[in-house]
Amino acid sequence: MNTAPGLESWVERRRRAVDEALERFVPSTGQPSVVWRAMRYSLFAGGKRLRPLLALASAEAVAERGHMPITRAHALSLPCACALELIHTYSLVHDDLPAMDDDVLRRGRPTAHVVYGEGLAILAGDALLTEAFRVLAIEPEAVDGVSPADLAVRKSEAIALIADAAGAAGMVGGQALDLEAAAPGGTPLDAEALREMHTRKTGALIRAAALGGACMTGAAPQLCAAIGEYAAQVGLAFQIVDDLLDVEGESAALGKTAGKDAAAGKPTYPSLYGVEASRRLARECVEHAVAALAREGLSGQLPALAHWVVGRQN
Repeated sequence: MNTAPGLESWVERRRRAVDEALERFVPSTGQPSVVWRAMRYSLFAGGKRLRPLLALASAEAVAERGHMPITRAHALSLPCACALELIHTYSLVHDDLPAMDDDVLRRGRPTAHVVYGEGLAILAGDALLTEAFRVLAIEPEAVDGVSPADLAVRKSEAIALIADAAGAAGMVGGQALDLEAAAPGGTPLDAEALREMHTRKTGALIRAAALGGACMTGAAPQLCAAIGEYAAQVGLAFQIVDDLLDVEGESAALGKTAGKDAAAGKPTYPSLYGVEASRRLARECVEHAVAALAREGLSGQLPALAHWVVGRQN
């Protein structure tokens, strides 16, 4: 991850905290071991950890705005951040399956179904998704300064918004639209349909990540609205850059197969708008995202993460 100096140190510390917590939630001693090995193979294969970083950055921004101790914000939001990474990893495992995108490379190494077989890869993805909601339901058990009743309400709200983003109305629905368009005789996606598909498939979970962190720190409705607008723009920028990298990147740098969308004839932002116009659109998304934060006096690392999205190389 190429980052600005201040963000680079922050990312390193937060990633380490997320990975340490994930080790607790998905331990190597889990049984039956064959399932847990497959889960951990994909979960600890690297990756940007963008969604947990957004959850933590959002929690910190709300805490700073409301003069809450950062340690409390971390205690409240870290399990949510980990659950989002579990869900994201499950989505990658299933997305790579032969019945979906049929890819053999993810995060720089063979995909889960190549290593463990298609059946076990499906089960590992199922287990990662289910584990995410177990974590959301029980963690954190208690946090100083937050009543048990208030904590229970925040957990319930976070579970609802993340489930909505991950399910048929969000990520799963977006994947279904992608499959439908790619099927023989399917209707090619125009610009509006492409945006809708990616708003669900990619953007919904990114938005839920930022809102999950805000929810767990007790953000007021106007702050949640600003963070939701910010994250929607970041999600769109992320997808545009993903499409650009598929055109311009190399598999070794991306950690996944480059050029697959073009080879499959899938519509992308570069194919519909051109490369330069797509870059401009991504930059405009970041400008809108940062402006949404500024209206409510939110900052922290959220603006820097948005700028990273348009400058990333993988």
